[in-house]
Amino acid sequence: MDPIIELSNITFHRAERTILQDVSMTLTPGEHWVILGRNGSGKTTLLEMMNGYLFPTSGKVRVLGEWYGETDLREIRKRIGYISQSLFEKMSLRDPVWEVVATGAYAFLRFYQQIPSEVKEKALELLEFVDLSKVKNQPLGTLSQGERKKIMLARTLMVEPSILIMDEPCAGLDLYERERFLANVELLRKRDPKLLMLYVTHHIEEIMPSFTHCALLEEGKLLKVGRKEEVLQAEALSQAFGVPIRLEWFQGRPWVKVGL
Repeated sequence: MDPIIELSNITFHRAERTILQDVSMTLTPGEHWVILGRNGSGKTTLLEMMNGYLFPTSGKVRVLGEWYGETDLREIRKRIGYISQSLFEKMSLRDPVWEVVATGAYAFLRFYQQIPSEVKEKALELLEFVDLSKVKNQPLGTLSQGERKKIMLARTLMVEPSILIMDEPCAGLDLYERERFLANVELLRKRDPKLLMLYVTHHIEEIMPSFTHCALLEEGKLLKVGRKEEVLQAEALSQAFGVPIRLEWFQGRPWVKVGL
């Protein structure tokens, strides 16, 4: 089975600092991945490599069967959904919610022409999927942080991507809004079985049952990689996060206790 994403011996230097060192990963169909590590461990840099926004100092990246540097990245990006805070900050807070979702069909930041009826209809369907139909006509700026994250999720799904990359999507959310967002992530596995999800976080409790594999980063190096049950072990987590950790599993999710 051909991999969906393949990273081969990726190293990345910025100025005199090594951000990533000899990272190799293979993500295949049917898997859903979490990249886990402390702030500054190289998680977001790895995502930028997968999206073709950064290129490694050495090593190779292949996504959806195409080697970066030998293909048109614009065509590959059309098949990748990417949720990040930096993208949200480019959106207009004055635009109505349904229109913000609809811009995802064309990777626009906002519309300057008439929106086709079928695009609007699909945006409304996705708002229903994330349970936010009630705010469809409100300006984006009136929504809570949790609602905004779910709007960006709906926007990403407008193109029916092959890969969905989520960069710390629950950052800044309270417990209630975090759990509502994660519930939508769980539903995506049933909604689109062919979709590969890649979720980046430094909060272990956000790793939902749908995720099958995990890559644990420590200072730009892969500490452990593989099935999540094999990677999420107390010793490795304690090393990666620099504090003594005990791990417990409850309803298919890992939970940590810090201390001896």
